[in-house]
Amino acid sequence: MGKIAKHNPSAKLIIGLIYKDEVVFIKARNKLKNKFGRQDFESAALDFNYTNYYEPEMGKGLKRRFISFSKLIPIQDLYRIKLYTNRLEERFSAAKHRQINIDPGYLDLAKLVLASTKDYAHRIFLRKGIFAEIALTYRQDSFSRNDWTYPDYCSKEYIEIFNQIRKLYAP
Repeated sequence: MGKIAKHNPSAKLIIGLIYKDEVVFIKARNKLKNKFGRQDFESAALDFNYTNYYEPEMGKGLKRRFISFSKLIPIQDLYRIKLYTNRLEERFSAAKHRQINIDPGYLDLAKLVLASTKDYAHRIFLRKGIFAEIALTYRQDSFSRNDWTYPDYCSKEYIEIFNQIRKLYAP
């Protein structure tokens, strides 16, 4: 039988935001900072052209940014954070269409975990309709994909961002 070892249940909160209107991004980012504290990283605005999944709802010419926060989160709170970001998306909706997609997750030394409302074979149920998946695994000095990892999360650009954020978590 394995012995239960002490574990650090805190991790670095990261949030990916997909949007079209920079003003909406700024307002959402400010709400997130009010909720989660000081931001310690923000990526440049990246063209979001890996899928057209969001175009019917949000239009063309979408951008994505990633942000992270100084204060670590208890990993068991990921489902609460996803519920909060879903409510925030609703607040920024217009005519029942989202203007921003807000995807929270956390990063620790070994992995990048994303929250989702959608179940699938590689996702684990957390609570209240929220699931989690290990999107990336840290191996040989960098994050690397899993079989189910979204194509954008596999890109060199995104991997570099997550490696930068990991250095903030564990300098």
